[in-house]
Order: sequence, then structure tokens, then C-alpha cells
Amino acid sequence: MIKKICITALIALCSINFAQAANMRVNPEAKSFKYSTTVEKERPQLDEATRKLIAAYQKNPTAANKQALKNQIAINYDKVVAKKKAKLEELRRTARDQSKIDEMQVIVDEMIRDRENRINQTLRRFTDSRLKPGVRTTRDGFLPVLGAAQNVSVSYTPVTNAQYQNFLRDTGYKAPSGWTNGMMPQGKANYPVVNVSYYDAVAFCNWLSQKDASATYRLPTEREWEQAAGHMPKDADFNSGENRGITPVTTYSGTLSASGAIDMWGNVWEWTSTSRTAQTKAVKGGSWDSARTDCRTEERTQSRLLNNGYSNVGFRVVREK
Repeated sequence: MIKKICITALIALCSINFAQAANMRVNPEAKSFKYSTTVEKERPQLDEATRKLIAAYQKNPTAANKQALKNQIAINYDKVVAKKKAKLEELRRTARDQSKIDEMQVIVDEMIRDRENRINQTLRRFTDSRLKPGVRTTRDGFLPVLGAAQNVSVSYTPVTNAQYQNFLRDTGYKAPSGWTNGMMPQGKANYPVVNVSYYDAVAFCNWLSQKDASATYRLPTEREWEQAAGHMPKDADFNSGENRGITPVTTYSGTLSASGAIDMWGNVWEWTSTSRTAQTKAVKGGSWDSARTDCRTEERTQSRLLNNGYSNVGFRVVREK
């Protein structure tokens, strides 16, 4: 009798959950969770308390003002974690697919585990002396990586086919697979270059350094890449599950990273100089054929073999000047 009652209760509970899900409407603006009523296309605006503390530190950069700002950043961060936890509970009640619950569980666990690192990343960005109006507007194709070394900036876009072809013409370096007689595919000048190995990307950076005696060009470390990217808005517009292949680097130019760079999430993975193993380097940002969760800034499991080129892996460069 007790078993029958439990089964009946379970069926009733499932019926309620299915009814809730059935009454939900797909939100076309929600990229990560299609039934979500809250949409996050851009990085959240700073609240008044945080703005005042940033201004206080800029005016008087004491240890006390820095700690007060860090405390506020921690409060803001914990509020976001609480919202993610609430979303997880909502998904447990309403999600039709267990994979969505699992995705959110990974994000919540990751945010809790990485809490101190992310708070410190934000603190470094907010206390960077280069934090001024217009800092996220590029004038020469590069943007300051706030929170990184003072002389480090990141390229506005990934390296394009057109840029890479200039390198080939100047050096006689071997062309990527898919190119004919050293010429990029027709109509693809503004697409990110792919099928380049880690060593090919390094050779391109070395070429830039030789051309510009006032600066050094190289691949970003994973930490620098994350600092340049910042928080990935969950519903931001970028090329992941949106198209059937790679798109021009400016297709989603309305989606800006923390540094103001574009195309940092989706489209193509990007090489970094950080090793995963002796034979692999970390890649960041996801690609057109990645799950959106793999495009997250904090995704740190992906790597590629140093000597190989891949049809969905490109790169961007940082400049030290």
C-alpha cells in the first residue's frame, strides 16, 4: 500500500513538472537555456557602490581602499553565484533534458571552486591605472588587457587570412592546408586563419616582432586570455551553434569582451602559450561547432597538439610595448 502511494505521488510530481515545462515558452533571445525569462547579452553594469569604490581607489590607491573594493567585488560575485544556484534549482524542477541540469551544475561548481581567482581577476581589472573612459575602444588594432602587466595589450580580432597572407608573402612560409599556391581561399580575407599549428602561430608572432622594433608580439598565456575576455554573458551573440561554419571575425562585433576585443567566444578556438602536457597547448574560447558551455572563459580542459593544424583553431596575439 505504501509503495503504491509513493508511486502515485511520484507520478503526480512528474506530471506537475511536465505541466510546468509545457506552459513555458521558448525565448528566442535566450541562447544557453531556451526557456529562461532572464537574458544576459552583455556584461552586467556596475552598481553605484562599486563605481564609488573604484573612484575612491583611483583617487587614493591605499591598501584600505583596495580591500574595500575587493570586499564589494566579493559581495557582487556571491550574488551572481546565488542566482546561478537558483537557476539550477529551477532547472531541476522544469528541465526536460538532464543535460541542461548537468550544464548548470558544472557552472555552479566551477564558480564556487574558482571564486577567489575570479574575484582577484576583477580586482586587478578595476585597480588598473589604465581603466579610463574609452579604454575599450581600439585605435591601432590592440587593446589594453586590464589587470595584466601594464605593457600588455591584445589584438582586437583573431588573426585573419588576409593578415596571415601578408606574413606568407613576406617570409615565404608554408601556407595552411586548403590554400592554393600560397593564396587564401577566395572571399575569405576577413575570416580567422585556421589550419595553423602552434608553431605556425609563433612564427607569425616572431615576424610581427621583427617588423616592429618597438614591441614584442606573442601568443597570450591562458591567464592573459581570460583576463582579456572576462565574463562571458550566457546569452551573448557569437558563433556557436549559430552557423554551419566559420564566419568573418567582425560578424558579431557587437559582443565585446572585458578588454573590448571581439570574436573571443565561438567561431574558432584560439591557441595560447600555456602547456597542458609536454605535447599540447591550451586553446580557449570555443568554436562554431562547440557547445556554448565549452566557450566559457573559464573552460580549462581543452588543448591541441603542438604540431597539428585544425580546421576550427586559430589564434590572436598580444603585444608588449
